[in-house]
Amino acid sequence: MMIDLRRLALTYQSPDGEIEALRDITFSMEQGEFVSIVGPSGCGKSTLLSLIAGLETPTAGTIEVDGERVIGPSPKIALMPQRDQLFEWRSIRDNVTLGLAVRHQNTPERRAQVWELLERYGLSEFAAKRPSQLSGGMRQRCALIRTLATGPDILLLDEPFSALDYQTRLSVSADIYRIIRQEHKTALLVTHDISEAISMSDRVVVLTHRPGTVRAIHDLGALRTLSPMERRDAPDFRGFFNLIWKELDVNAQ
Repeated sequence: MMIDLRRLALTYQSPDGEIEALRDITFSMEQGEFVSIVGPSGCGKSTLLSLIAGLETPTAGTIEVDGERVIGPSPKIALMPQRDQLFEWRSIRDNVTLGLAVRHQNTPERRAQVWELLERYGLSEFAAKRPSQLSGGMRQRCALIRTLATGPDILLLDEPFSALDYQTRLSVSADIYRIIRQEHKTALLVTHDISEAISMSDRVVVLTHRPGTVRAIHDLGALRTLSPMERRDAPDFRGFFNLIWKELDVNAQ
């Protein structure tokens, strides 16, 4: 088991008093699996990623990664936030190796691996460019390569496509899916977009309104063999979409 959450809960203090963010979250992920989390706004989706990344401590329950309990940040886990957070004063090459520099891992061997990723995914010719000279999709690929550079086993993706327009989002999500699959990573994606979740995932976890609990987990079955764009045209796609939409609509009432 790559990720194992058991009865996870989080309650925190706010100016208005105690708030229960998550309650009794239980599910697991296998190595190499791609899982998406959907749920109403404010139900704790991003908070759940922070807990798995070891950036926050749960009030109750346990998180295990590769059989070890999570008690803080781990080199096995990397979090990719909503925006690409590329620094304009740094070249693309310097941006994608930033994590290596911060971790004091910026060795010739690691830089060679990053250069191979840039070449493999069509970005090597832009290595000397600045972020503003790249399209939104290329910037997201750079952000993913920066995340991959430190060699994590697990990628936590917190709505990484939310800032993109619809057409770019379709293309970039397909690119990111392809890269994650080719690099054999385990991925957990938080998204508000049901279609995006279905088009990319092996399973979709649906959370309820706050406090977030697991309402349903959907195995996407035969869709797993299709690419993100092929899934959107598949007969089963609409069925899964309607089912998850109804679950979220019930949550909103």
